[in-house]
Amino acid sequence: MLTVPARASSDPPPDLARRVARKESQSKKARDHYTYRQAVIVEEFPGPGSRGGQYREVRDVIFSPEGERSDKVIGRITSNLNRLRLTEEDFRDIREVQPFLFVEENLWAYTTRFRGEASIDGEDCWLLEVRPRQIFDGQRLFEGLLWISKRDEAVVRSEGKAVPDIINSKTENLFPRFTTIRRRIDNEHWFPVYTYADDTLPFRSGPIRMRMRIEYSSYKRFEANSTIEFKQAEPNP
Repeated sequence: MLTVPARASSDPPPDLARRVARKESQSKKARDHYTYRQAVIVEEFPGPGSRGGQYREVRDVIFSPEGERSDKVIGRITSNLNRLRLTEEDFRDIREVQPFLFVEENLWAYTTRFRGEASIDGEDCWLLEVRPRQIFDGQRLFEGLLWISKRDEAVVRSEGKAVPDIINSKTENLFPRFTTIRRRIDNEHWFPVYTYADDTLPFRSGPIRMRMRIEYSSYKRFEANSTIEFKQAEPNP
């Protein structure tokens, strides 16, 4: 009879990526049933011959009485950015890449590599490097590191960037490196609570330093358990 050596407690399971993706799929399914507020601030620092500026918006992710998910702008969207222009890809990244979830349906699109161990905010973690296998036209993917809790194999932090940069002979669409922090919500799910970036984008016309902050707050589980009461109509006099 053969014996299999026991895996050291600090070693990651051999199928770590698949286990994380399963956990992430559960988190996504749960987050899709939460309302929350998302505040976005993008700052452009002054450069030679140019002033700085700022973009700011606040949105509530909500549900209609019929249970349909949507978002609503709170107050006014304001912007006085000078050289920077936020593109469709920037807003897509804010929705999909900055709060990156490494779900099972996207597992095929990435290669992974174990990169060691680390401790963050008292949480012992494994580090998993994630890279796209191939990027097809129109795709927005994540490239970077995931911090995975050893306790429950949940992602508690991600650091990297949205790819690809989009560059042609006339335009450049460059994207910053960012870090997203997650916290346990309702003592159960690790949801994004804060994303920040402070990067210098190397445009051909000259580098631009920018800063981005995204805050996710007021998470609340949506319960579609309201009832409709029908009252008997009063007779006409």
